[in-house]
Amino acid sequence: MGLLYHHKLFLGPPGTGKSMLAQRMPTIMPTMSDDEAISTAALYSIIGQSVDLSNWRERPFRNPHHTCSAVALVGGSSNPKPGEISLAHNGVLFLDELPEFERKVLDSLREPMETGVVTISRAARQMEFPSQFQLIAALNPSPTGSHTDKRATPDQVLRYLSRVSGPFIDRIDLQIELPRLTSSQLQSTQVEESSEQVRARVERAYAIQLNRQGKVNARLNNKEMSIHCELAAAELQFLAKASEKLALSPRSYHRVIKVARTISDLKAQPAITLNELKEALNYRAFERLISQLTQY
Repeated sequence: MGLLYHHKLFLGPPGTGKSMLAQRMPTIMPTMSDDEAISTAALYSIIGQSVDLSNWRERPFRNPHHTCSAVALVGGSSNPKPGEISLAHNGVLFLDELPEFERKVLDSLREPMETGVVTISRAARQMEFPSQFQLIAALNPSPTGSHTDKRATPDQVLRYLSRVSGPFIDRIDLQIELPRLTSSQLQSTQVEESSEQVRARVERAYAIQLNRQGKVNARLNNKEMSIHCELAAAELQFLAKASEKLALSPRSYHRVIKVARTISDLKAQPAITLNELKEALNYRAFERLISQLTQY
């Protein structure tokens, strides 16, 4: 889960821990540098919020309600101010119950998700705010909670999921399915990894990326990818076949490679292998669900 700045979608029925995972994400991200902390604090100063010196380098976590407007999310008003996406700069923007947001509100995020910047134009002036946020979205796979509970038809489920546009989903790197936990899993007393342990692994991968290319993999452009995410012939052939089978868009194709590069960095591997590509392709749960539903 600690794939820095790769946008994520958690897909699963109620009670599977989607919100809890999202809230834990800042605890496994690297601590902000002074420059990052200053740029984030500057945005908060615009809305009149002072900086708490005790935690000023903690990454922000913003969780707007699904009734919020495009202006509240992106920024604006007559005297332009930063919206939620800029207040989540260098941190996490969490959108719970994703299909409940207005479609036009979600689509207003598409450009900032790509560029990391939002431009607000008014008659008197134009303002530009940074918005390099990590989006984490959560949704139930059906209006009834689960698409396997037999309480909604495939058509009803498709109509519910189609509230989120294809171009918006196309910009999400990891679509992760969270199944219901079994009774034995709920009662397990096994000690799992702590946030500190996960963060240490993420920080090592983060350092690898900065040393290699000066930025995280999620922000590489196509030219930079050809240098830092080079695939061998066997991996290229595998990805070409998988891309055809899954009908991946060019954007999704490149995002799969970036995710595979990050997985290999987490393993401290110098090259992307078939294993990392297969794992990255596995993180397309939303697209797989749509494909299953359209086959009925």
